[in-house]
Amino acid sequence: MTPSVGGLQNGYKSRLGRLQEVMTREGVDVLLLSVGPDLPYLIGYEAMASERLTMLIVHSDADPQLVIPELEAPRIEAEYLDVLSWVELDDPIRMVADACKGAQVAGLGDHTWSVFMMRLQDHLDGVKWQPASTYTGSLRMIKDEHEVEALRAAAHGVDRVLARVPGAVRFGGRTELDVARDLKRMAEEEGHDDADFAIVASGPNGASPHHDPGRRVIQGGETVVCDFGGRVDGYHSDVTRTFVVGEPTSEMAEVHSVVLEANRAGRAAVRPGVACQQIDRAARQVITGAGYGDYFIHRTGHGIGLEVHEHPYMVEGNEQVLQPGMAFSIEPGIYLPRRFGVRIEDIAVCDPSGIDELNRAPRELVSVD
Repeated sequence: MTPSVGGLQNGYKSRLGRLQEVMTREGVDVLLLSVGPDLPYLIGYEAMASERLTMLIVHSDADPQLVIPELEAPRIEAEYLDVLSWVELDDPIRMVADACKGAQVAGLGDHTWSVFMMRLQDHLDGVKWQPASTYTGSLRMIKDEHEVEALRAAAHGVDRVLARVPGAVRFGGRTELDVARDLKRMAEEEGHDDADFAIVASGPNGASPHHDPGRRVIQGGETVVCDFGGRVDGYHSDVTRTFVVGEPTSEMAEVHSVVLEANRAGRAAVRPGVACQQIDRAARQVITGAGYGDYFIHRTGHGIGLEVHEHPYMVEGNEQVLQPGMAFSIEPGIYLPRRFGVRIEDIAVCDPSGIDELNRAPRELVSVD
């Protein structure tokens, strides 16, 4: 993601201002943010993950600073940032530490490399460290109009892929990797800037929710769980549908029907003021009631945005209340060990009237060749 100008720059400045208000209220002196989604969110710049340190320093009571390798500095166009570039013989950790003199409470970005974290701790003795996501996460959970539209474009792109799959992708006799490559290619054809992942889990592999597609040849009569996504303008898609090669058995049809009903129940529960755990309970109640409770082995959903998985999480024990602008998945599943699995996943946004369903692709069990 490259820096934006004009209106978006003002938007980034506003986000930084709101973050500083949170920091002041919570008594945090400085946040140190390196690689990961916080930089794109706050300044529109995605740092290269390398041994050369890039770090945004957000002070609660002063203008932000960006420590960045000199060879990367030309990519930055932000008048509200004090850019501190460094060359090969400089010590960027010392530069960060010097900029943080007097800080007593500091937040460190979740994706910061441990080698940088340890050196910062050596230089900033006596500082109380906290996860920066405690503060950035509260802002990033609520998507603005631009973010929702990017998520919508991404969701509609994978919906178009799913519409093409039955006629364009052959499953039987091909490997999981073959199908995964097709899904990634088609996602880019349908407007994605890049395709991050594609889970293709056939037959017994479908009972592993995060199966890594391999060279297993897909057989007739098997279910195939396809979970894939990518990015549009930095924001992610993530969708899952389950296919069957040929005709399903009565058991496959039954399991799929239960998961579909759980997906519907989860979507129906979405509205402002509802606790995240209630979405999980609504979906889980359907699966448990059908006798498959022991085979639903993960949470019902996760937040999505600049990361595929971020807050809020639809899981028992999460009493976070849904608010308009929160974006998340609803993805119940049933996984029968060594036999097959079924998952149906959609991305939704909580809006003032209830739910804004970003994915609209048919959810029925589809037979493929």
